[in-house]
Amino acid sequence: MSGTYTRLCSNQKGVKVNDDTEVEDELAHLISKEQTSLITHTKVNTNFSGEVVTINPGYAKVVLDTLEVMRADEIGMVHGGFIFSAADFAAMAAVNEPNVVLASSTCLFLSPVRIGDQVTFIAEEHQKEGKKRTVHVKGYVYDIKVFEGDFKTIITDRHVLRLDLLKNTEELRQEL
Repeated sequence: MSGTYTRLCSNQKGVKVNDDTEVEDELAHLISKEQTSLITHTKVNTNFSGEVVTINPGYAKVVLDTLEVMRADEIGMVHGGFIFSAADFAAMAAVNEPNVVLASSTCLFLSPVRIGDQVTFIAEEHQKEGKKRTVHVKGYVYDIKVFEGDFKTIITDRHVLRLDLLKNTEELRQEL
């Protein structure tokens, strides 16, 4: 590949660079915020959900290299479930709390993704309310936006599988 392409930065504006020029990843974010380590969803299979390449408080960048196993049809379209998984992983990484879980999402699949494409997801927290977070995620193949969504998350005191949800449900029924 030669010529000029647009590299997406945290300010969500394109920066024109030559393809043989190395640009530090998310330089603006790294200058303004100290980079942190991923402490949530640490057992996610990065082959299917992408790899966190940048993480700061309230921000994450995840890169998904699409694989043959993600094929949805004979032409080579990637199944949307893999795109959603990577976007969700980016949202969880942006919150980066050990017990963060997805409560709901509203997503748009804007353009198909092909086997072999590399999809870059930018996730930014947009709203904090107690233990609730709303994270806006955009996915790009080069400078083409292929995905956009809002992920509503909840941070629980304990791991969601350790919560006594059945007991809490029964208590709520009795109160009604």
